[in-house]
Amino acid sequence: MKSRALGRALTGAGILLILAALALTLYNFHEERNAERSASRVLESLGPEIREAEQKLSEEAADPVPGEVPYYILNPEIPMPEITVDGNSYIGTLEIVPLDLTLPVMSGWDYTKLKTAPCRYSGSAYTGDLVICAHNYARHFSGIKGLTPGGEVYFTDVRGNRFRYEITDAEILAPAEVEDMVTGDWDLTLFTCTTGGQTRFALRCEQN
Repeated sequence: MKSRALGRALTGAGILLILAALALTLYNFHEERNAERSASRVLESLGPEIREAEQKLSEEAADPVPGEVPYYILNPEIPMPEITVDGNSYIGTLEIVPLDLTLPVMSGWDYTKLKTAPCRYSGSAYTGDLVICAHNYARHFSGIKGLTPGGEVYFTDVRGNRFRYEITDAEILAPAEVEDMVTGDWDLTLFTCTTGGQTRFALRCEQN
């Protein structure tokens, strides 16, 4: 009798674990779908404004003013301009060419904002130390873990200034290694958590 009771208890526990795993999988899928839709909605608002700014810069470049230097080169410490969409501030868009992926980038970060779009963790495109973080969602930063050196990445600010980067390196860092994440000679770092959240994957890029 004890053996049967133990068997039923173990079977019940196994079923509960399977149901819990299924519930977690469905929850994660729901979160990813919401994040994908949110980012798409923001791009619908943000994209046209940035493209209009890019077109204006392109026209100005075709007929340049002698001696004129872009404002962000003259004063790289200037705060990056922002556009507000649905109550959140965005500094531009990120294009990861090997993944055929374009995403809006929020000005600041917290865990709630990360459910909508990638966020600036620190730095600036103007000072060459921009760090962008995102959740490990399928259509956010999950795919960066499979990228190799040589791939192209672009960041375009809300005034249409476009920065081209090349993937040069990748690192696995512990969550506590914040200093290693934000320091170094890289112009752009993209990072996300690995499966299970025990470590962080950092993709390093250089501007060219």
